[in-house]
Amino acid sequence: MSLLRLLPMSLLAAGLHAQAAAPMKLADYLALNGPAPSARVAYGPAPSQYAELFLPPDGAGKAPWPVAVLVHGGCWTSKFGGITQLRNMAGALAARGIAVWNVEYRRVDEPGGGYPGMYQDMHAALEALRAQAATRPLDLQRIVAVGHSAGGQLVQWIAGRARIPQGSPLYRADPLPVPNIVSLGGLADLRREAALIQSSCGRGTAQLAGEPGPGRPDVFTDTNAAELLPNGSRTWLVTGALDTISPPRVAQEYAARARDAGDRAEAVILPEASHYDEVAATSPAWPQVLRVIENALGLTP
Repeated sequence: MSLLRLLPMSLLAAGLHAQAAAPMKLADYLALNGPAPSARVAYGPAPSQYAELFLPPDGAGKAPWPVAVLVHGGCWTSKFGGITQLRNMAGALAARGIAVWNVEYRRVDEPGGGYPGMYQDMHAALEALRAQAATRPLDLQRIVAVGHSAGGQLVQWIAGRARIPQGSPLYRADPLPVPNIVSLGGLADLRREAALIQSSCGRGTAQLAGEPGPGRPDVFTDTNAAELLPNGSRTWLVTGALDTISPPRVAQEYAARARDAGDRAEAVILPEASHYDEVAATSPAWPQVLRVIENALGLTP
């Protein structure tokens, strides 16, 4: 075959590669899906109070398996997908020998969502996971919570649950410890990032943290992950360089604040990645995200 005939084919291949590597948009994210879960477990009576369990297939790792708790984003509303899209990541993690607990929860536009229900759902979902570990080969000594966007806020809050004041509706005496956190484009600091959360998601403080009252004058004391530092966690704040919902400086500033408080935290910036590449096992950013998750579980050197 002549060089002249080969050249158009090579240009086409290059064009297809560039197209495949283009940063993902919202429509690409909404189209994500993955395998069916091994089980669906209700942790409450509401339609959104359930989690999906993904167990590794035969030959993938050794039981008991480490566990990744996935908490989806969507600007704290039901408008922008959620648990279905994270099946894409769940399937990829299960294939690597990691059990996955993919959590659904009541969002601000659902009955019982917002404060305090959304946070109480996190408590209940983790208690349900603890119950599952009593009958399934799940190693809760090796556990990481991975949250995207709004889910990043929730998993960073999970890390500090033990520091919630006893008078709060969100207090729990014996929460399941989750010392390893991976926040993917997370919007964790409800106080300092209130303007960004409003511009990116259209969410106000009252929707996410409740209204102040006589017994709770500061609504951030039990909802804001940054107020619950230090909490002994290790956090990776992973953000796409092209993320406009939660720009890289959000991850960098939160990581610095956590380190100043005495916790271990680092920002990981994904080159040429958008807010949606952060959670897609089909994106060029996935190998780097996977390394962070496996590192959090002690599965990499």
